[in-house]
Amino acid sequence: MEVIIIGAGLAGSEAALQLAKRNIKVKLYEMRPNIQTGAHVTGDCAEFVCSNSMGSLIETNASGLLKAEMKEMKSELIDIAYQNSVPAGNALAIDRVGFSHAVTEKIENNPNITFVREELTKIPDNVPVIVASGPLTSNKLAESIKNFTQTEHLHFFDAVAPIVEKDSINFDIAFWADRYDKGEATYINCPMNKEQYERFYNILINAERIELKDFEKNAKFFESCLPIEVLASRDIDALRFGPLKPVGLVDKRTETINHAVVQLRQDDAKKTLFNIVGFQTNLKWSYQKELINSIPGLENANIVRYGVMHRNTFINSPNILNATLNTRKRENLFFAGQITGVEGYTESMATGMLAGINMARYLQNKPLLQLPTTTMLGALCNYISSSELKHFQPMNSNWAIVDYIDLPKNERKNKKLKNEKLSKRAINDLRQLLCSI
Repeated sequence: MEVIIIGAGLAGSEAALQLAKRNIKVKLYEMRPNIQTGAHVTGDCAEFVCSNSMGSLIETNASGLLKAEMKEMKSELIDIAYQNSVPAGNALAIDRVGFSHAVTEKIENNPNITFVREELTKIPDNVPVIVASGPLTSNKLAESIKNFTQTEHLHFFDAVAPIVEKDSINFDIAFWADRYDKGEATYINCPMNKEQYERFYNILINAERIELKDFEKNAKFFESCLPIEVLASRDIDALRFGPLKPVGLVDKRTETINHAVVQLRQDDAKKTLFNIVGFQTNLKWSYQKELINSIPGLENANIVRYGVMHRNTFINSPNILNATLNTRKRENLFFAGQITGVEGYTESMATGMLAGINMARYLQNKPLLQLPTTTMLGALCNYISSSELKHFQPMNSNWAIVDYIDLPKNERKNKKLKNEKLSKRAINDLRQLLCSI
């Protein structure tokens, strides 16, 4: 039997490849490039639209553990991500064009996948389906999902950071460094003294924003991806304790302790483009230009992409999904990716992987894989499917959702040691489960 997958983003592409390598036929639908979302640029599969960073590689970090779990479960996209990585210290950042091209080529050349470039406007009946239409699901499909779930959708905003050309950065001011000199110096840093920061801040809080559409005005921001102007509105020093934190970033040429530091991260394999870290924004483009050019070192920066904001759509998963990612009222219908309420590139891939694996097991009349909540992916799926949640909001990988670990009293405040033990437990529990199936 053929599986229908709606959406060739990170989750849909991963799910398709998981099914295909198990010799299950897939029909993968993608409306781009015929119908664009407002945030995507290409028609390629698995396009990154915000930052090009997938977060930490260190297994004692929640995101790093999730990547390790995906490797244990033989994720297809995580391997392609490593093959298209660019330097980013202890984080996994990718050449977004190279990554998407590689995923698209692998899907188009797979004999078990039929890639259909057209919009699917309703959830098909009586066939196995994975909905991975993403946070920018089309209005017609969203209406079909709403009819199935019989609940209103929730909305929040995700924001895209600006990208500048490296050769336009003034390195008489900017300097290369990773925080606390950990690893190779892969970030460009633009330092500010108190006077420069206050000028920057005043431009920011007085800048005009793009007016939201009526249906967007009551939407909620996702806390870990706040637009810079929203964060700045809380307090004059909010940015200095957030994305502009100067701690651990010292220009060895001057040894100056800076008041604030703007960081830029490599965005492509050629090292020609760098995105401004934490600068998601909804400012009008002329104000973005003034703001960016007010940053020391970026006074003549060539801005190749301005920041934009877009609406994200997700289902009320605690009322709809099992932890195995299939729906409670229809066992052959799965959801995966950000539409489930997981947040982040790695999280989207991981849920696509699990949905693909479990769809295959469903078709093979095998028990669906429910991961232990000691693992990061298991904890994440448990969180989004927990019916006890009364006010559901998107969630990314973090230690708070993982099962408690009992440590000796003298070790409980040692965060590094605790995370090491949580990580080791997760991998051991996952390996035991995988060996048993």
